[in-house]
Amino acid sequence: MSTQTIRKDSTQIHAAATVDLKLEVVVIPVSDVDRAKRFYEGLGWRLDADFSGADSWRGVQVTPPGSPCSIHFGKGITTAAPGSAQNLYLVVSDIEAARTELIARGAKVSEAFHFEAFGGPPVPGREPNGRSYGTYATFSDPDGNTWLLQEVTARLPGRGLSLDVAGLTDLLRETEHRHGDYEAIAPKHHWSGWYAAYMVARERGRTPEEAAGDAALHMEGMRK
Repeated sequence: MSTQTIRKDSTQIHAAATVDLKLEVVVIPVSDVDRAKRFYEGLGWRLDADFSGADSWRGVQVTPPGSPCSIHFGKGITTAAPGSAQNLYLVVSDIEAARTELIARGAKVSEAFHFEAFGGPPVPGREPNGRSYGTYATFSDPDGNTWLLQEVTARLPGRGLSLDVAGLTDLLRETEHRHGDYEAIAPKHHWSGWYAAYMVARERGRTPEEAAGDAALHMEGMRK
């Protein structure tokens, strides 16, 4: 973010010349700000800020290691009930390593689990085929806000594609259209797997028809 100063009638006016801001913050409700601060700092999360205003306001921000998203809590921040934030996603590259570290720092973390079918109940153990996005674990803070650890070893398209914003927008619209054709004849499934396979195929130079075929084969493999 850069600014420029404009002088008019001996008065300085600060005007924004360009603004490039990215704000990704999750607000969680807590009952005791200091206790929450100790808990999250104890997990090894970086303390970014601790601001106090009037008696009715205080803001604390922490960030998990390597995360582009920060956590904000405090006094007067939200009217939600303490502990009402459920299944906040925390992406990790190695779920067992993350579990080991969190447990060592005092958090009570569940065993790893996965889902055999979309919309089905959780099943104990890692995702048997080792697929990215398929293995989970949970833990809670002292107020009962729950965190859902998700192991992600390979990002879905959108973060790694070479397209610019306009190109990615066009590809997403195309993908949505093609997925509609597939969804009309396919068994129940989660759209993300099909989207990922289709977009990767298109990025690699496959035609829309070829990419749709690749995505269908990918989904068949996931069901086996």
